[in-house]
Formats: sequence, C-alpha cells, structure tokens
Amino acid sequence: MTGGSRGIGKAIARELAAEGVDVAIASRTAEALEHTAAELAEATGRRILPLVVDTANDSSVKAMVERAAQALGHLDILVNCAAQPGGQAPPPKLAEITDDAFYSDVNVKVMGYLRCAREVAPYMIRQGWGRIINISGLAARQTGSTIGSIRNVAVVALTKNLAEELGKHGISVSVVHPGLTRTETTPDVVAQRASRLGISAEEAEKRMATNLTGRLIDAREIAYVVTFLASPKAAAINGDVIAAGGGVSSVIYY
Repeated sequence: MTGGSRGIGKAIARELAAEGVDVAIASRTAEALEHTAAELAEATGRRILPLVVDTANDSSVKAMVERAAQALGHLDILVNCAAQPGGQAPPPKLAEITDDAFYSDVNVKVMGYLRCAREVAPYMIRQGWGRIINISGLAARQTGSTIGSIRNVAVVALTKNLAEELGKHGISVSVVHPGLTRTETTPDVVAQRASRLGISAEEAEKRMATNLTGRLIDAREIAYVVTFLASPKAAAINGDVIAAGGGVSSVIYY
C-alpha cells in the first residue's frame, strides 16, 4: 500500500486490515508511517508494517517490495496510491508548467505505479493470484489541470496494459478515480478557500461539493470500493475504471 501514511491511502489500509489483511504501508516519511502503523494495528488487530519508500526511485521500490515479501511471506494485493498532492492550490496554466514540475509528478505517480507493479508481479505470478488497484483521479475525465489529466489518463493506460499481460496469471488490475475527497487535510483546504473568497467555511465546502451527492466523498468511502476490488468477489472486473467521486453531472459514460 503506497501512500499509506495518510489520506486515501491510510483509509484503504484501515479497511483492508479490518477485513483481515496484514498490510505493509509505504511512504517517504518514517515518523508519519510509524504513527499510522501503530494507530491502525491498535484499531484492527492486524499487522501493519511501515516501510519508507520513494516511488520515484527504482532501487527504493525494489528494496521496499523485498522487505514486504520477507516480512509478510507473500504478496496478494498491491494498492498504488503514492502521488504528489493535488487540488490544494489552483493548477498551473500553460506558461507556468515547467519541465521539472511535469516530470517529477509523472515520475512519482505513473512510473512509480509501474515500478511497484513490476516488482510485485513476479510474486503474484508464482502464486497464480493477485490484485493490483491503481488510485488515479477524475482529472482524467475533465479539463482544468493539464498535468493532472495527463498523469491520470496515463495511469488508466498503464492499468489496461497490465491487465492484458497479467490476467492469464489470475491477476486483475483496475483503476479507481476519486474526485475531490475528504481527508485529514480538508479542513485546512476549506478554510483557505473560504478566506480567499470571503465566505464561510460551510459555504466554501458546499461549493466544492459539485457531485450528484451534494457533499464531499469521504476517504473511507473510497476505501470501501478498493477493498471490494481487492477481494475474490471482484473477479469480473479487470482492466477497467471505477469512478468514485459521488457522480458527475450531465455526462454519460458507456
């Protein structure tokens, strides 16, 4: 579980552990990982293994997967969730997009997901079963963030290619597209937006919740979807995208 120390990743780790899974959570910050691992282990009674990793670095990913396999004995589920944060500030316009901003973002999310899948796949192939779930985002289906759209569309393309290659080994690969999602950072984001617009926090959050439910989807609700996809009950889903943003208005996908 990359990106597992906070936000959507932490919520997914909690739900997987609640279903009886021992979970390795990985991110770049040791202190946050240790805190989250202790919290989730106490809450679920499962083993939560904290592993420091930089998914932008090939050798770091290799070492992380080896440590997880040695500690847990087998690797059944990979959830890719590590990415540079988005949505906390207006995305850059064309003239503001730098090479470094583009490549660092894509390296962490797209290449990072590929690195993790590449290292985990041999374990899953040997056992003849596995689940890979890639957390992408609804920026893949809308304009407004050039880098965000590119990286998320690329994750979908990666997923479909992996599903084609790995399906014959009993491994399914799928994508979940969250929209704007409530996490532990949401109150600060709402407060900043309210201050910028000169409105109340309640009004700012109401304006942010543009989905069909009329409210922000919670990280735990994303985790419910991922937990299903990680289970044997999701065998019919492979290479496809699940949108989990509360419903987009006025658009039909078929």
